[in-house]
Amino acid sequence: MEEIKFGPSGNSKWFYDLGYKTSLQAPKWLSSLGLNAYEYSFGRGYTMGEEKAKQLGEQATENNVTISVHAPYFINFANESDEMVEKSYNYVLTGLKMLKLMNGKHLVFHPASQGKLTRERALELTRQRLKILAKKVYENGFEDMFLCPETMGKTLQIGTYKEIVDLCTIDKIFVPTFDFGHIYSLNLGNFGSYEDYKEVFTYALEKLGERAKSCHIHFSQIQFGAKGEIKHLDFGNGEYGPYFEPLARVIKELDLTPTIICESHSNMTKDALYMKEIYEKI
Repeated sequence: MEEIKFGPSGNSKWFYDLGYKTSLQAPKWLSSLGLNAYEYSFGRGYTMGEEKAKQLGEQATENNVTISVHAPYFINFANESDEMVEKSYNYVLTGLKMLKLMNGKHLVFHPASQGKLTRERALELTRQRLKILAKKVYENGFEDMFLCPETMGKTLQIGTYKEIVDLCTIDKIFVPTFDFGHIYSLNLGNFGSYEDYKEVFTYALEKLGERAKSCHIHFSQIQFGAKGEIKHLDFGNGEYGPYFEPLARVIKELDLTPTIICESHSNMTKDALYMKEIYEKI
């Protein structure tokens, strides 16, 4: 049976303050704290070797920690250049290879940027390319993995929650990543109530059914400006949201079993524990 999971993206300041040096030490430490998820980001590119990825996977399995991977930020399936899009396919396939070595199942990626295209054209291109990507995933034997396009926080990025859910209808291997800090930023702070969260999941459940129940979630508080997201913050910054408690209520009420990854600026482990505590108290 699926269970809800909590954990950080990457290694927090607390991790290094305690004297830990390498991500290979993260799963055992997270497990000792009561956390059971960990996201490894390849946002700037693939810099980890295959042997280390395998070792990280072994540590994760041994300590009952589920690993997910964030693919490079350079991906753009709305690029009009087929040559550039080929690179995006390869970024995803390389990520799936690394994820398999880590014994993980979920690969998060930013789907596209609108650039100078119309929104409609960018979405059309993204949808076409994701259909091709799904084919490549099956051809390369990664059909037991999940591709998790992420909701985005800036106006010119493809990734409203409805766009992401609709893209996930392409194939069963697509599962949404709802980054609620991004959704909050994109809506210039006008998001974060119980009703807002419920609206997102009502739409997702209607379109995707059971797949939406075990979605991926990124959560952090985010500073925003006129064009959306500026930067991730730690909880308790005093000015910016969103807040987790209304989301926790919706998750409980709808009997969802997501993996919730905290993307706070530097306190992601403590903030992940705080979210877990809120959820368990409801």
